[in-house]
Amino acid sequence: MALSNNQIRAAAERLQQAETTKVQIRQLSLDHPAITIPDAYAIQGAWIEIKQAAGRRVRGHKIGLTSKAMQGQLGIDEPDSGILLDDMFFGDGGIVPTDRFIATRVEAELAFVIKHRLAGPHCTIFDVLNATDFVVPALEILDTRVQRVDPETKATRKIYDTIADNAANAGIVLGGRPIRPLDTDLRWIGALAYKNGQLEETGLAAGVLNHPATAVAWLANKIAPQGLALEPGQIVLAGSFIRAIETAKGDTIQADYGPYGTVSCYFG
Repeated sequence: MALSNNQIRAAAERLQQAETTKVQIRQLSLDHPAITIPDAYAIQGAWIEIKQAAGRRVRGHKIGLTSKAMQGQLGIDEPDSGILLDDMFFGDGGIVPTDRFIATRVEAELAFVIKHRLAGPHCTIFDVLNATDFVVPALEILDTRVQRVDPETKATRKIYDTIADNAANAGIVLGGRPIRPLDTDLRWIGALAYKNGQLEETGLAAGVLNHPATAVAWLANKIAPQGLALEPGQIVLAGSFIRAIETAKGDTIQADYGPYGTVSCYFG
């Protein structure tokens, strides 16, 4: 790792301040040109510790950057991940308080509800399907506490910035019909995503590494070296299979998963 413990803690505190004040911070990759991916995860971890010290509880994980297109755009060859906390969950059809966030976007995904402990380093798609209680339609609400484009250099944020920023996660809405993982071919579950009644994006779950359970296996293997596993009752967002939809106060987002129901939220 290129950054010191003090630098990691300071970066985490800046992210917390950005979230609290709704003022984005300069890209960490500009302030620390030598930053590495382990550094970025260390900053994310330090930020989560700050939140836990304030009373937040870990409810699960999110996986991002699962599409080849997004990975190519950022010059990486694997997904990234973040932590889901208890205050990030919003009710299906409920109100998402816009003033809590800076610049929201929404993605359509599948969420895995873990039944049995799932540990790497040799976790496979079959282990994931065996360890999953339900799969359920979900919306992920993204926010960015780091500037997407630097106003001076015009540099765009890098993978290090996104990872440190808890993989851009801000909220989650679960809805629709819970599915037993072997009751259907998860690859072919699709979503029609609407903003204010207008169709914005469509996609198939196969867009997530050819099978969304592959992403969950990747995560279990990725966190295994830290002695971590996916625990019973945790929720894992497997990754979006649509492009993110920009949202603002007053917008309603609804994702129609056909036979698997709908999930929606209103930005109030």
